[in-house]
Amino acid sequence: MTNKDIAKIFQRLADLMELHGENPFKIRSYQNAYLTLRKLDTPLVEMRRSDIDALKGVGKAIGDKIQELLNTGQLSTLERYRAITPPGVEELLNISGIGPKKIATIWRNLGIESPGELLYAVNENRLIELKGFGAKTQDDIRQKLEYYLRHQGQYQYATLEAEAQPLLQHLQALLPGTRVALVGPVARGCNVVDAMDLLMDSPTLPEALLSSDTLRILHPSAHPIDARTVSDLPVRIYLCRPEEFGSKLFRHIAAPEFLAAFTEAFPGTDFRNLSDEAEVFAKAGLPYIPPELRDLPNVINLAQTHQLPVLIEAHDIRGVIHAHTTYSDGLHTLRDMADYAFRLGYTYIGITDHSKTAVYAQGLPVERVLQQWREIDALNQEYAQAGEAFRILKGIESDILADGSLDYDACILAGFDFVIASVHSNLRMDEAKATQRLIKAIENPYTTILGHPTGRLLLSRPGYPIDHKAVIDACAANGVAIELNANPHRLDLDWSWIPYAMDKKVLIAINPDAHSKEGIKHIRYGVVSARKGGLNAEACLNTRDAKNFLEFAQARRRSKL
Repeated sequence: MTNKDIAKIFQRLADLMELHGENPFKIRSYQNAYLTLRKLDTPLVEMRRSDIDALKGVGKAIGDKIQELLNTGQLSTLERYRAITPPGVEELLNISGIGPKKIATIWRNLGIESPGELLYAVNENRLIELKGFGAKTQDDIRQKLEYYLRHQGQYQYATLEAEAQPLLQHLQALLPGTRVALVGPVARGCNVVDAMDLLMDSPTLPEALLSSDTLRILHPSAHPIDARTVSDLPVRIYLCRPEEFGSKLFRHIAAPEFLAAFTEAFPGTDFRNLSDEAEVFAKAGLPYIPPELRDLPNVINLAQTHQLPVLIEAHDIRGVIHAHTTYSDGLHTLRDMADYAFRLGYTYIGITDHSKTAVYAQGLPVERVLQQWREIDALNQEYAQAGEAFRILKGIESDILADGSLDYDACILAGFDFVIASVHSNLRMDEAKATQRLIKAIENPYTTILGHPTGRLLLSRPGYPIDHKAVIDACAANGVAIELNANPHRLDLDWSWIPYAMDKKVLIAINPDAHSKEGIKHIRYGVVSARKGGLNAEACLNTRDAKNFLEFAQARRRSKL
């Protein structure tokens, strides 16, 4: 079990205990254990028991429970609370924004024991009679519940892609002589996917799969064949004859809208029974269209007129922009983050801890900002003396306040090399208010990059509504870049708006929003999403070196101040 797995177990235990009205001090101790363990760098499984007990917020009692988890994979205390909690009530804890106290009130007073029952009760206006609720709270619960139910059976791209590649390699080794390829939404790099889709050039299910310990075949006679990985993630397997593998590969990678437009563009052309996918494109007289672009019909016109973009690659990114450290809510120190980015081959990192208003994330008061600047100067001097061409940039993720202004006075903002402006609070806005709030921040002369424009969390929270064109137009008019937040929970700006941004000459910054060293690697998910929008390297801000990146940030200030 990973540290995060163990931390989540303590978080769930705390939620269930709160649901049952248990001792608040015990609940808080498990919540503190969750916060400590999720940030722990050293795997618990590699630590001595005495060192585990000595961790802040752990102690002997919680240490015993950690040891139980490491030994058995289960926690008897958690199972005891699960035994007295209806499964549907525990499921309600998975809905973002509806906490244990509200769920307990709904369960105890209305006898509601599942998300479906809760939605029915909301539609019957039964919640407004409960103490501490009301029409506004009921409507908020309705929206969160509908969002949750609408996205059941879906996964973030990163969740399935992480297993899809090893699974593909395993099957290729297990089935020598059989071509196996990844198709469907995962192959296209879609932000949200429902299964791993695989194509095999075998007309029948290979016998080796039935006895494989990697895949559990659920319905061997179905088409496609339903299967599950060892971690219970869904897989669909399509079978075909070897002589039609290319045709089927093209068909099963493409989104329905793209496939319909392709068929319409070449009426009467027979694309069946082609062994290699390259034959499909050759027969159509088109250049190869990367899978990420096979969502939108207009890509075919671009291919026909030789205007397909040369898509950005992960190795084009030269700098890590948007990284948090232990100065605010990051897991690793400034030095750790910088050294790791350097080892990964990047030439600079922009440190952007949270600003002072973000007290929930240990946002930096002015004295901490000045302290961080001094540390950055010292570390940069170390790199220079060692002859390393690596630089740490002084940035901040400044909260966009309710009125659209930024944190800190101008004299402090002027000291940063660049500023990412993001909304983190007061998210319940209509489109007009949200758009105006963003535009005011964009017009601030110190804003370099607009961070995660809609604030969405994929499969958990929809973004606040904005007029994307008005926001992008404002960025174009003010020389502000837009972030494509590469965290797989966000991927915001959505890829579908990249073409409009490119038309308006607005640069896209592919930023990991890294809260740990490993979080820097999220850049690759941002690159996948950017490729779907047709982004090329020239239109990405952090494909520039540090000197040119800083020139972009400073030129904008000179033109506005």
